[in-house]
Amino acid sequence: MSSSRIAEHVRNIPRSGIRDFFEIVQSMKGVISLGIGEPDFVTPWHIREAAIYSLEKGKTGYTSNLGTPRLRRAIAKYVEQYFAVEYNPHDEIIVTVGVSEAIDLALRSLLNPGDEVLYHEPCYVSYSPSIQLAGGVPVAVSTHSKDEFSLKVSDLEKAVTPKTRVLMLNFPTNPTGAVMPLEELKKIAAFAVKHDLVVLTDEIYSELTYDELPHHSIAALPGMKERTLFLHGFSKAFAMTGWRIGYACGPADIIEAMMKIHQYSMLCASIMSQEAACEALERGQRSMERMKEEYRLRRNYIVSSLNEAGIPCHLPKGAFYVFPDIRATGLSSKDFSLQLLDAKKVAVVPGTAFGSSGEGYVRCSYAAGMDQIKLACERITEFVRDIPRTAS
Repeated sequence: MSSSRIAEHVRNIPRSGIRDFFEIVQSMKGVISLGIGEPDFVTPWHIREAAIYSLEKGKTGYTSNLGTPRLRRAIAKYVEQYFAVEYNPHDEIIVTVGVSEAIDLALRSLLNPGDEVLYHEPCYVSYSPSIQLAGGVPVAVSTHSKDEFSLKVSDLEKAVTPKTRVLMLNFPTNPTGAVMPLEELKKIAAFAVKHDLVVLTDEIYSELTYDELPHHSIAALPGMKERTLFLHGFSKAFAMTGWRIGYACGPADIIEAMMKIHQYSMLCASIMSQEAACEALERGQRSMERMKEEYRLRRNYIVSSLNEAGIPCHLPKGAFYVFPDIRATGLSSKDFSLQLLDAKKVAVVPGTAFGSSGEGYVRCSYAAGMDQIKLACERITEFVRDIPRTAS
């Protein structure tokens, strides 16, 4: 069949580099995967039980387009307590089908055709396509290993134009684990005010910061709440990927615009997922802290092992990814990943899946179990040792 029937703006969007790579992985047996950004933990029992109980009580219908009042109140309380920003649950919060839907709703609500959106790379694979699908123009701003992949205002200033309307942030970052120092975040806030930008801050990994490092949301800085959409969800910190539940907090006029699109497309998030999300916010802290400590131990192990293998890797301060530098091997990100998969049956993601500035790096997730991480590190060490012979 001809592809001419497909809309041009969809036809020109590439498939996800992660998914394409893992179609290869799925065709092989015995592979250790450090690739998918999904907790290996099962959703804690008390959260699952809340969903089961909601079914037993017959809660199987639609909810408000904005989400259940109970969940919106719980989100407002949680965000105020942990992020120091107050939102009105009546009209400043919307519950979405994962953070991905929140991003889509926000971009479609804010962008006119041709509006530019600044975002930092390497970044989550959906940002650029989501901008394009909303009629916007994605403008990538590179971050660098020498800065531990934090974003610099000087680089933003080089990229901003009169057409720039939105700045997208994701800290801690997928795929680098980068965080933003408070002083630099303040400079970015001043930049947004100076250029009258709306900020979309995707803080899905915000609970997963390590070494007693506090997380700071740009939404909490002076003058930022009124121009910021705070996006968050339950997939990472609460191990709830399959529940597909997220939320956005922001100015009432933007939330209203997002709700209009949401009500004509998704209508509402699953009521069972919303009931589980309430339990997570109200009583999930202890389970989250246990998982976080395990991630910290895994992070320390994988970083130490990669550095000992001769693959430079900075110690990420957040999320559950490392982004080692494989340039010394003489292989491209894609070749390194494919050869490692073929020779040692270990799956990592080429850095180029996260934008062109990811060349020379690969992403390894330490959301896998420690036993798998240890075995994978042994195989990576062997692979790196044999590369000169393989490459010749």
